[in-house]
Amino acid sequence: MPISSVKYSLLFLFCFTVTSHASTKIVDAYAHWLNQNTLVIAHYSAKNNYRLQSINPKNIDKNTPSEHNINKTPLIDTKLTLEKLNPRLANKFPHLAHYQAFQLNLTKPQAKQWLKTQLQLVSLDSEQKVITKTAVQTGNVLDDLYTSGDHDANEEQNLGAYVNEQGITFKLWAPTAITVKVLLFNQDKSPALPSSLRLHENKNTGIWQTQLLLEKNSPLRSAYYKYQLTLYHPRSQQIETLTVTDPYSLSLSTNSEYSQVVDLNDSSTMPIGWQQQSIPTLAKPEDQLLYEVHIRDFSANDPQLSNKTYRGKYLAFSEQQSAGIKHIKNLRKAGVNTIHLLPSFDIGTINEDKAQVIDLNDPLSKICQLSTKVSVCQTANLNITAKSLLKTYKKTDTSQQKAQQFISEIRTLDNYNWGYDPFHYTVPEGSYALNPEGKARIIEFRQMIQSLHNLGFRVVMDVVYNHTHQAGLAKTSVLDKIVPNYYQRLHPISGKIAQSTCCDNTATERAMMAKLMIDSLIVWARDYKIDGFRFDLMGHQPKKLMLAARNAVKQIDDDNYFYGEGWNFGEVANNQRFVQATQLELAGSEIGTYSDRLRDAVRGRGIATQGDDIRRAQGIGNGLVTLPNELANEKNNAEYGLLMDQLRIGLAGNLQNFPLVNHQGKAVVGKEIPYGDQIAGYALDPADIINYVSKHDNQTLWDNNQYRLPFYLSIDDRVRLHNQSLSYVLFAQGIPFIHMGSELLRSKSFLRDSYDYSDWFNGVDFTKQNNFYNQGLPPADKDKANWPLITKLRMKNQGRDIARSQHIQLTDKVFQEFVKIRFSSPLFRLATSDEILKQVHFLNTGKAQQPGLIVMLLGNTKITNSTATPHKLIDQQPKQIPARQILARQIMVIFNSSAKTQSFSYAQAKHFTLHPVQQQSADKVVQQAKSMQHKFIVPALTTAVFVRE
Repeated sequence: MPISSVKYSLLFLFCFTVTSHASTKIVDAYAHWLNQNTLVIAHYSAKNNYRLQSINPKNIDKNTPSEHNINKTPLIDTKLTLEKLNPRLANKFPHLAHYQAFQLNLTKPQAKQWLKTQLQLVSLDSEQKVITKTAVQTGNVLDDLYTSGDHDANEEQNLGAYVNEQGITFKLWAPTAITVKVLLFNQDKSPALPSSLRLHENKNTGIWQTQLLLEKNSPLRSAYYKYQLTLYHPRSQQIETLTVTDPYSLSLSTNSEYSQVVDLNDSSTMPIGWQQQSIPTLAKPEDQLLYEVHIRDFSANDPQLSNKTYRGKYLAFSEQQSAGIKHIKNLRKAGVNTIHLLPSFDIGTINEDKAQVIDLNDPLSKICQLSTKVSVCQTANLNITAKSLLKTYKKTDTSQQKAQQFISEIRTLDNYNWGYDPFHYTVPEGSYALNPEGKARIIEFRQMIQSLHNLGFRVVMDVVYNHTHQAGLAKTSVLDKIVPNYYQRLHPISGKIAQSTCCDNTATERAMMAKLMIDSLIVWARDYKIDGFRFDLMGHQPKKLMLAARNAVKQIDDDNYFYGEGWNFGEVANNQRFVQATQLELAGSEIGTYSDRLRDAVRGRGIATQGDDIRRAQGIGNGLVTLPNELANEKNNAEYGLLMDQLRIGLAGNLQNFPLVNHQGKAVVGKEIPYGDQIAGYALDPADIINYVSKHDNQTLWDNNQYRLPFYLSIDDRVRLHNQSLSYVLFAQGIPFIHMGSELLRSKSFLRDSYDYSDWFNGVDFTKQNNFYNQGLPPADKDKANWPLITKLRMKNQGRDIARSQHIQLTDKVFQEFVKIRFSSPLFRLATSDEILKQVHFLNTGKAQQPGLIVMLLGNTKITNSTATPHKLIDQQPKQIPARQILARQIMVIFNSSAKTQSFSYAQAKHFTLHPVQQQSADKVVQQAKSMQHKFIVPALTTAVFVRE
């Protein structure tokens, strides 16, 4: 019998009377309503009959207006036809392509009305007994009904509270809601007059709307507000009346309890000079040097602030003579030109009320009032500060465990978090403001951006559209209270929200989540003058969306740059739901992705390994083969050649088609060099690549090296290797990315994941006295398995891992020298793959290569001493041109990672001289690097740069 001839009964029961049968809890959701007339299911059996039912929800609002009163809907019986899934739908939803499809004969109004109720699909045996039942996932059909045509919801302008001359228009997309009101509040949060307004639904778009007419000077133009919705919620499986803030909020009260009406074009939201500020520009993306900054880390330990209340705040960036400001001024002078701010949008994990949050400068008495679970409250002097207690532990606690215990006990109540916990996407975070209430936080955030621009920096914002802090009916859930199960990505069988990112994943493949993301980015670019965006776990988002978002932002700011984490994992891995914004898929797009290839070649593999497995996995930057530790074996020797090949490809922009003679003597290109089960070279343009060896995630560069370096190595050599690791990033093609404090030997005392572990484990000292290496053992929750190794290292290193002020200051100076060298010639910042193929070359390759030596020649290899067009050094930094300008035909960069001075034979070596910056280097060792008649000589653990004029 043909599939199309098999008929099933589809029964919809629409009765909201309290006398109807009570529903039982449904635990799965393997039925998917894809469009108006198509439903698919997993676990299909031809032996069963299937019915789609609308269950009588409890607690219906008695005040539901008649047009939404589903009691009046009669019993509806329609036909369900078994069919093959349309190829277009199978292509659109590849993870559901193998499910069994049914055709529904429904009108659009019917489908929209049914979506306001609880739906379940039941299977019945021949005797009509229920065998199974499952909830129905409806996110895709909502897109079909409300966003697939012209003038639909995703084309609507000005969602949220929009201020105009007539007053305020409130718009909320909530197509499954039964009723929607907006509740209005005065500045003191008392009910306003009017206290509420009923919104009316546009049946075409699913947008609820109302307008409040106001005089121009009405205080309600800055009123606080919330939405109140009556709807069915699958978390409770009943009708709920929920009060929630606006997902399109532009301003918020303290702790984000209320949204606030605001006009970001109004001068009352701007610091003085906002409209007149000058924003730095760059000729091309490859001219960027990204410096990753956590707002609190920047100033929390700064002893030179003019006002101690600025610690950890936006206003610290407007200081003139603080240690942090003086440091980044020096970095800017060297050439660092872009500040990347870790998340600064509104987050759900820090209490913005100073009286209810812990700061390490608070006395223990306050801490013990806020929490009775802190162990020291029973024994310690409650008059001392938390920081004083921790300093005492540092001196007297031989176990090194008390500090981590204390920090672990207070961390949910303190004022520290990285901020990857989105509450509201388009409002500045309040905990970084002196005053988190309403417009005040907006002004302080804008003042920070303005100050950074005035210092000559472009500003990148770290954004997190891949998940929300919470979902369902939880306190900080917003989107999932308004359109349940639409904005979050669900497991195709269980219906549970995917959490592969860490938290409740968003479904950015859905039209209205994509719209929210793009609309949010436009606000940040247009109204806050953000110059670029870094996307957390970007691979969880569709490539199509990333390209569309960039196009939308570029209509406002044509040199805005996008980059992010292109990792391929989780429920979307391998394009199973859509073509992802991952490393390989974005090749050639000039949306940058972090390169783990160069990172792992330098740092060593195994970012998630523990104990001795960390120590076994040495990298080029911490002694693999050249300085083996006690766990080195033949496997390390075998891996060395491959890592050197990966590092060379990384230095060449990680291009797919970059030619190289590999360590086996074979002529290959980047995509033919393996990286685990992937290809090493994946880029098609240098702007595709973000090069780094350290960022906020995982152990700092300093800590990672201490895990892997041999015990006997001196502190001076440890510093040299640290500096050399940074040189790989700064002399590579692509875009360099520096973790704040890497240039100061920054340590987190081996802590792998410091996201919520206070200023104590996240310190940076811009006075260059301390790198915070010995703050105690890292918290047990993250690193207890590593405690034995850390204890062993500290004992056997015998103080050779303790950096002092002179080491920190030297690293700072050498880092700035590397930056100056990068910006001394465009040969370090080539803009196309063709330029790289023509002007980047590696010597010392193949089977017979000298160990510990990477030799990179930049420029035209066919030139003689009198041919070729020279490249002007310092050409992109006009304010920093030294008295003597140099024209470079070629540049030779030699990375000597071995423990001995090495010479490298080169017929034309005599035509090169040591780079003038290194001739005057603070590092006296590099000054010993020489170019002779037919060879170069480079000291141990040194990166030397030679120029041919």
